[in-house]
Amino acid sequence: MTKDLRLAAEDATDLEVISAALQDAVCQVRDLAFLPSTRRFALVVNRFRWEGEGAARRKSHERVRTGLHFENVVNVRARNIAQDRPEGVLNLLAIRFAELNPPSGAVTLVFSGGAELQLEVEALECHLSDLGLVWETPNRPEHDLD
Repeated sequence: MTKDLRLAAEDATDLEVISAALQDAVCQVRDLAFLPSTRRFALVVNRFRWEGEGAARRKSHERVRTGLHFENVVNVRARNIAQDRPEGVLNLLAIRFAELNPPSGAVTLVFSGGAELQLEVEALECHLSDLGLVWETPNRPEHDLD
């Protein structure tokens, strides 16, 4: 049994680890929230548990509900995300950080289909926590490398 993940990121290298853990996580548009009064952006996703995968072929895999939040967020921009469709599904591919005027920068959440969220942050501070609900799935995400 794999333990729940709890990760934090304060620089681009740390964020790469969180990005890898969240590759192929899915959420609905309604699961995204910017809280300007606390300068926090939060989302809850169904994360594929890559850390439970090995070289051997498996018949079942696991997903887990996972919370992710960013602190010090001063602005959020969305591209190709239908905010009027809260049931819309987003598939997270990667999270990137570009330092603009250290320690401030831009965090970009890249989703399939050309959708993106860009968070303008005064400093990178990100936390990931598995929320405990784990379930089996027969489907393992695959990517065409061409």
